[in-house]
Amino acid sequence: MHKPIRLGLGIALAGIFLWLMLRHIDVDEIGHAFAKADLWALSLAVAAFGVGLGCKIERWRRMLLQTNAELTWSDCYGPMVASVAANNVLPFRAGDIMRAFGFNGRLGINASVSLTTIVVERLLDLLIVISFLGLALIVFGTDSSRVIGVGGGLLIGSAVAILSVLLFPRMLSPLLFWGAGLITRLSPGLGSGIERELEKIFAALDYTAKSRTMCALIVWSLLAWTAEGCAFWFTAMALQTIEVPTVAWLALPAATLSTMIPSTPGYVGTFDYFTAQAMTVGGNTLADSVAYAFLVHLVLWLPPTLAGGIYFFLNPPAMAPVKS
Repeated sequence: MHKPIRLGLGIALAGIFLWLMLRHIDVDEIGHAFAKADLWALSLAVAAFGVGLGCKIERWRRMLLQTNAELTWSDCYGPMVASVAANNVLPFRAGDIMRAFGFNGRLGINASVSLTTIVVERLLDLLIVISFLGLALIVFGTDSSRVIGVGGGLLIGSAVAILSVLLFPRMLSPLLFWGAGLITRLSPGLGSGIERELEKIFAALDYTAKSRTMCALIVWSLLAWTAEGCAFWFTAMALQTIEVPTVAWLALPAATLSTMIPSTPGYVGTFDYFTAQAMTVGGNTLADSVAYAFLVHLVLWLPPTLAGGIYFFLNPPAMAPVKS
C-alpha cells in the first residue's frame, strides 16, 4: 500500500505548491509573459539542454565500459532518453527501473553494474548541483535557507559525504556485508545471493572510484550541468519581462534539489515552486518568476519526453534474463 500512499502524497504536495505559487498572481500575467517570449532564445535553451543530456549519456557510457568495451554513444542514447521520458510521465521513478533492467541484454551489461551506474549518476549529480548552489549563493549574496530551507553547513557536509562515498565506496562494505550476514543466518540461500550481488556492486564501484575514471566522470558531470544551467539562463533571456535573468543559475540547483521531494511524475508543482522562489529571491517579480518556472519546466520536459517516447515505442525494453 505504500506506493498509492506515496503517489497520493506527491499529488497533494504538488497541489499545495501550485496553490502557494499561484494564489497571489493573476494568471493572465503569465500568458502575457509567454506571448512576448523570444523563440530564438528558447531554441538556444532547448539546444543547451540537449548538449547537457548528451554529456550525461557519455558519462553513463564511460561507466558501462567496464562490462562492454564496445559500447558507443549511440548505443546508450536510446535507453537514456527512454528512461528520462518514463520518469517524466510515470510515477515511482519507473524510468530508472526500466533503464536498470530493460536494456541490459541490448547493451551487453549486467543488472548489478546497471544499477550501480544509476546510483553513481545520482551521487555525481547531487555533488555538482550542491556545488552550483553554493557558488550561486555566494555570487548573489543569498542565504540558502531563503531558497531551499536548509543552511550552508548542511550543504557542505552533504557534499563532503557524497565525495567520500564516490572516492572510497569500500567504506560502506563492512556495514552492508554485516547485514547480509544476518540475513544469511535466517535464509542461507537469500543471504548468499545478496552477498554475491554486493560483490558485483562493489566491483563496479571500485571501477568508477579509480582516480582517472572518477575525474572523467566529474568533468562530464560539470559539462552536463553547465549546459543545463545555460538552458535555464537562455529561457530567462527569452522572457523579456525577467529583470534579472542571471539568477537562473540559482534557480537551477534550487529546482533540481526540489525533485527529491515526493511529487507527481515530471515534478509538477515542486519544481515550479522552488524555481519561482529562487527567481523572486534574486529580484524578479512573482508573476514573471512563475511564468519563467512554467516555461523552463516545459523546455526540460517536452524534448526528452518526445524523443524518449519515440524510441520506446520503436525499441521497447525487454525485461529478460541479462548477462551475469
